[in-house]
Amino acid sequence: MSITKKFLKSKPVCKVTFKLSKDQVNGAASVNIVGDFNEWDKAGSPMKALKNGGFSATLDLEQGKEYQFRYLVDGENWMNDEEADKSAPTPFGDANNSVIEL
Repeated sequence: MSITKKFLKSKPVCKVTFKLSKDQVNGAASVNIVGDFNEWDKAGSPMKALKNGGFSATLDLEQGKEYQFRYLVDGENWMNDEEADKSAPTPFGDANNSVIEL
């Protein structure tokens, strides 16, 4: 897992790239990033499958905020990002969400 942040000087946006390796997704067919930035839409923000078996996505997110998110693997398995800035409890109390701070 990796998260790369690129802050733009021309506007208050940060290009955030999320990457998952082949080993982390265990041969998954699809991965979506689901979070505050897409109103927890399970179909929103699909990640692109890479030739090496991993997945990647870049999102433009507003600076000065923090966003909770999780990965949804094959539409049914939730996964957190160990490289997130921190974690926060879900409203359901059964797990934590990953949090990125911009």
